[in-house]
Amino acid sequence: MEQSDEQTGLGPRRLAWMAVTETLKRRVPLDDVMEELARAENLSPRDEALARAIAIVTFRRLGTLGHVLRERLNKPPKDERLMHLLATGAAQILFLDVPDHAVVDSAVQLAQNDPKLHHAGGFINAVLRRVAREREAILAENDPFLDTPAWVEERWIAQYGEPLAQKIAEAHRAMASVDLTVKSDPAAWAERLGGALLPTGSIRLVERTAIRELPGFEEGEWWVQDAAAALPARLLQPKPGERIADLCAAPGGKTAQLAAAGAEVLAVDRSARRLQRLEDNLARLNLKAEIRAIDAEKLDAAPFDAILLDAPCSATGTIRRHPDVAWTKSEEDIRKLAGLQSRLLDKAAGLLKPGGRLVYCTCSLEAEEGERQAEAFLARHPEFARVPVTPDEIGGFAECITPEGDVRTLPSQQVLAEHDRSGLDGFFVARFVHTQT
Repeated sequence: MEQSDEQTGLGPRRLAWMAVTETLKRRVPLDDVMEELARAENLSPRDEALARAIAIVTFRRLGTLGHVLRERLNKPPKDERLMHLLATGAAQILFLDVPDHAVVDSAVQLAQNDPKLHHAGGFINAVLRRVAREREAILAENDPFLDTPAWVEERWIAQYGEPLAQKIAEAHRAMASVDLTVKSDPAAWAERLGGALLPTGSIRLVERTAIRELPGFEEGEWWVQDAAAALPARLLQPKPGERIADLCAAPGGKTAQLAAAGAEVLAVDRSARRLQRLEDNLARLNLKAEIRAIDAEKLDAAPFDAILLDAPCSATGTIRRHPDVAWTKSEEDIRKLAGLQSRLLDKAAGLLKPGGRLVYCTCSLEAEEGERQAEAFLARHPEFARVPVTPDEIGGFAECITPEGDVRTLPSQQVLAEHDRSGLDGFFVARFVHTQT
């Protein structure tokens, strides 16, 4: 009797292989591809989690995997799907706790089940077994820039200098932390959840666990949000009763912060699908906001007391969490997004009351999407002034404040020294005030 895909482990490995291939081919987020493909595969939650783990580690170490495979191939195969199958197999052998034989056997079987790759079983067997034999030597090599595309490496060296750029690249090889934002009493919740209270007010989980099973999830007492991502809303300093717009709001962590502070929030995003997730999150948290599916550039509304603009960006600051970003974005993307960010800043400026506050942020490491945007905005809008951020507003992390008074967090910055995942997402945050009355 034939074994099912679930029994042989083919299902999650096929999903991971397909997801890596489609993400690179279409240059779209891995999360979106996984969600789309998982519906068709109909896997158990456990198998879907395995598929996601394989795909994520493949992207996190894609440069290393390509280097390892090329060194062990006389001639790389022309079929990219075959290279991706080898990469997902090698990722499991080198970086996941999976028996070598299970990896090799499943990869061979996946190829044999594929009309275009059925002839490649022996080749795959030989390559992956060699990777397994030479695992120790492979892992002894340590060039963090291997897992950073060359064009990104060049940009970071130019912007941050080579030593710091290398630390950023090293940080991207580690799993991201899981941080929580709580409605109130973070110290008590940190103790109850067994987490560490960060100086910024976020809680960092020390142990990996199922989020939905933690105390307070069902009651809506907290939500998942990187410690750096929680800073912009805090720096806006929302007050009860203020009318605040959260532009490009989905998936809603910042909207929740503003609503929890008692503000009357308008959450705007062009994606109705992403706004549904925001609405679901607010319902769990028992928080309210007006939600509008519209391009923020087309928003027509009465002036606001404050605006938070978390602008669409290249997301290179989230590579620890979304390693596919490094391999699906380009310098042309950064150029186009920088133009959109400028237009959104101008739009936000026109929606503020005199004396109103504007916080601009991006989860990007690129100066065009951060520091240069802030300077260009002030040059275009003399009616605005920068409001410098002080160390005490961000937990005392003075190293995260630029000479101009903006915030620049980096994945390599340590916020919890004793924790094995102590970094932050890379964010840029600038705060402005409308000075004219």
